[in-house]
Amino acid sequence: MAVQKGNIGITTENIFPVIKKFLYSDHEIFLREIVSNAVDATQKLRTLSAKGEFKGSLDDLKVSVKIDKEAGTLTVSDNGIGMTAEEIDRYINQIAFSGATDFLEKYKDDAATIIGHFGLGFYSSFMVSSRVDIITRSYREDAEAVKWSCDGTPEFTLEPAEKAERGTDIVLHIDEENKDFLEKARVETLLNKYCRFLPVPVVFGKKTEWKDGTQVETAEDNVVNDTTPLWTKTPSTLTDEDYRTSTASSIPCRMSLSSGFTSMWTTPST
Repeated sequence: MAVQKGNIGITTENIFPVIKKFLYSDHEIFLREIVSNAVDATQKLRTLSAKGEFKGSLDDLKVSVKIDKEAGTLTVSDNGIGMTAEEIDRYINQIAFSGATDFLEKYKDDAATIIGHFGLGFYSSFMVSSRVDIITRSYREDAEAVKWSCDGTPEFTLEPAEKAERGTDIVLHIDEENKDFLEKARVETLLNKYCRFLPVPVVFGKKTEWKDGTQVETAEDNVVNDTTPLWTKTPSTLTDEDYRTSTASSIPCRMSLSSGFTSMWTTPST
């Protein structure tokens, strides 16, 4: 495919200043939303597998979060269903945002409410980014990888990309005002805050161990969440140790992000 350029289909003149105006005070939730979308992509693949529409392995489904301070990027990757160029146009470029201004004005003091409506989850990434890239390849046979880029204006580019495996990489080029999101401790805190009970492994770097008086990385993934928390297990299978190690902090303060959440780009076309 040739490089395509176009404008995102929105009913407001430019949605990005509106997002930043009303949501800036709670801009850390971008990570919650992007990781949640990635989890949804893996869950959709499970659904397709159960229906017999996907024949591949589900053994290594996961979401990975990586920071590159030198490049100034934060990347959230999944090996879920991915997208075709047509699906990017449907779920990313064509935003059904009827009545956006009135809605945002009504709920401007409740960022959590705003961000979950009208497919705004992905676009919350622009609260902290000067540019966002999507590099994706669909699970479909013979699918070609594509790259979508946008710098926070309604203009975007869509072009062929190199990606050998199915799934999606969301690459956030963190802007100057939000460089704290390139700090390991900051990102780890947010992942622990928002992603502790998601149903697929969320990986952030490698585990470390002490060696010769220094902490060094091991080859083992650092999984930040518990995919099978206590309340998801059958009571008869629980041990005394399970109850002893369970604390009030283990109870989620909100519903799992993947429950009741529909990602704007992870719905397979029919």
